Amino acid sequence: MTTKTASTVGKAFTAISVAASAAIVAITKQAVKAYAEYEQLIGGVETLFKDSTKRIQKYAQEAYKTAGLSANEYMKTAISVSASLIQSLGGDTAKAADIANMAIIDMSDNVNKLGTDAERVKLAYAGFARQQYVLLDNLALGYQGTKTEMERLLRDAEALTGVKYDINNLADVYSAIHAIQEELGIAGTTAKEAEKT
Repeated sequence: MTTKTASTVGKAFTAISVAASAAIVAITKQAVKAYAEYEQLIGGVETLFKDSTKRIQKYAQEAYKTAGLSANEYMKTAISVSASLIQSLGGDTAKAADIANMAIIDMSDNVNKLGTDAERVKLAYAGFARQQYVLLDNLALGYQGTKTEMERLLRDAEALTGVKYDINNLADVYSAIHAIQEELGIAGTTAKEAEKT
């Protein structure tokens, strides 16, 4: 090996080493940031769910296969709808955790199966938490964005399940949407796709 070749090889190894070090630093920073965000989100979950915090954490850890979300993204979404949900369930945090999990999976299934925009679906669900139905049509389930159309969705869900749904109860609204998505073959699509990948 000539001196020139050795010098070129040495420079190449140095460049690779510098690039690898930079990549490791970047990955480490991302990991630290993600963990810090996770810790902050846990605080929010603990505030809302109290004794049911572990249940939400378990759902968050499974979210990559059930909803196609990271644990952090799952907890952000759960926090955004849970105050109203817990209130609609008379403070039952365990049931609220289960309904929030169902709703988050339904959101992902809707996006996955119908190709709807994820942010638009999240905005619709957040609106339902405030009894605003203008974004109901974002779900592409065949209902327009009005209270009358949400009432029709609840009646249609009742016809499917035999359960009476109350538009003033967020848990009922989310459960009725779930029933409609099950009927349309939307429910469970994200988990099925995760099994194949």
